[in-house]
Amino acid sequence: MASKSTSSRFSPEFYPQLLLIVLVAMSFRVSLSMWGHSGEGKPPMHGDFEAQRHWMEITSNLPAKQWYVHGPKNDLQYWGLDYPPLTAYHMMAAGMIAKKVNPDLVELGTSHGIEKPDVKFFMRASVLVMDILLFLPAAIAYFIFSRPQKTDESIILNSIMVFTAYPGIMLIDNGHFQYNNVSLGLMVLATLALSFTYDLLAAILFCMSLNYKQMELYHALPFFGYLLGRCIKSGVFRGIYKLASLGMIVIATFAIIWSPFLSSVESAKAVIQRLFPFNRGLYEDKVANFWCSVSPLIKFKDIIAPQDMAKICMLVTSICTLPSFIDLLRKPTMKKFHYASINISLIFFLFSFHVHEKSILIAAIPVCLVVDKDPLAVVWFLLISVFSMVPLLMKDGLLIPTTVAVSIFWMSSDYFVRPTLNQPAQVVYTMQVSLLGGVCLVLATRFIPAPQRFPDLFQLLIAIYSCAHFFIFAFYFHLKQLGGIYEQVLWKFLEGSKGTVSQKKSFDASSVNVDKNLATNRASSRSLRQRR
Repeated sequence: MASKSTSSRFSPEFYPQLLLIVLVAMSFRVSLSMWGHSGEGKPPMHGDFEAQRHWMEITSNLPAKQWYVHGPKNDLQYWGLDYPPLTAYHMMAAGMIAKKVNPDLVELGTSHGIEKPDVKFFMRASVLVMDILLFLPAAIAYFIFSRPQKTDESIILNSIMVFTAYPGIMLIDNGHFQYNNVSLGLMVLATLALSFTYDLLAAILFCMSLNYKQMELYHALPFFGYLLGRCIKSGVFRGIYKLASLGMIVIATFAIIWSPFLSSVESAKAVIQRLFPFNRGLYEDKVANFWCSVSPLIKFKDIIAPQDMAKICMLVTSICTLPSFIDLLRKPTMKKFHYASINISLIFFLFSFHVHEKSILIAAIPVCLVVDKDPLAVVWFLLISVFSMVPLLMKDGLLIPTTVAVSIFWMSSDYFVRPTLNQPAQVVYTMQVSLLGGVCLVLATRFIPAPQRFPDLFQLLIAIYSCAHFFIFAFYFHLKQLGGIYEQVLWKFLEGSKGTVSQKKSFDASSVNVDKNLATNRASSRSLRQRR
């Protein structure tokens, strides 16, 4: 019945257009796969490409109890496994397949640094497979099933286009080389499950995401706050029952995933120590967060021990996430959940310990999910997020594909989504100046030699410039989440340009329609469960 109503909802032209978007998205990813990857031709450690390959080597040749433990066959100093067990299982499955098609790729101890063409083909293909099987289907399912029945199909297609064409995830996964598409795809599916009140399924999917990549802790507070808030709103007895059910599901999911490492306290402790290595430092390279941006004035890395700095980061992050978390706990709606996911993940990026440049993707994907509600802010944020990773991408030799991908993304977004339509003139002008400033910094980094005394000058300027933007976006998205008088303050600040008031009314009407549709979806899902 659900499939029939979904199929009759769209015109015959919808599915060919959707297929075209998917084919174009995959074409971009395949094209990026032809370029260089992290650490290519840079022994002895190479880069993330070699790290993932080495994990396949370790997990497909050694028993699970040795994966996270230093030993004669597993040197943790050489790209030791430091992701949760679900990543390890994924790498083991890929390693087993590699043994069948190309045993040299995962030969224990002798395959370090291997960069043959057939090895690159296998590794690149393994990322593309996860794009096809998980990431792209998750995006499509989200925008099709979470939107009101009467939503114009062009809005759905445009939203899918922005999500699937976002250059950041492509440049990191298919260029630099990682598997962020797995953890973020699971997170998107968990968000979709929440919109249909399938809370237990959402908990399972998010636990899987968290057990694939520990950086999904950035999203843990929004999921916890939303689900706990719904339990509180359900009344005493029903709320306690729901909370107990969620707790049991979470414990069971973790127990199943961690079962090979729960035979002893030492085994579990070894995994945890690998996942949270507090001796690695405050941040990686020139990341666009608070601690790196203030480093020219205060070098926290040099004056405070890593263990103490980790505690400071935890305290500051906890304090800064409280407004968004408490607001979501008090009013657990999907609109607030979306913005809380953005706000809290952005706060984690700005203030938490040991942050990578790539971690901005964890905030960028929730931003993609509200593109049809706030197109200008979303497109602007996504462009700045890619800009913040330019030093990393340049190091990998990916400046040309980055320029092409960003240019195509901006032109297609401007043509189809039209983010600047009916926007205040001063906001559009500010966005244009902001992006022009980013372009100038990239050109300066590429063509102007840095002073010998400050060899990383332009990389640091990019980090500071991006960090300033992220603070402004965090303030803006907080106002969007809190709503009421806070959102009125935002609109009052923007008013004075033609079209602002009408845009606000349009946005409010859209929000009402989305909330009504979510209520309808929840009622229908409850009645369906009752009939079963």
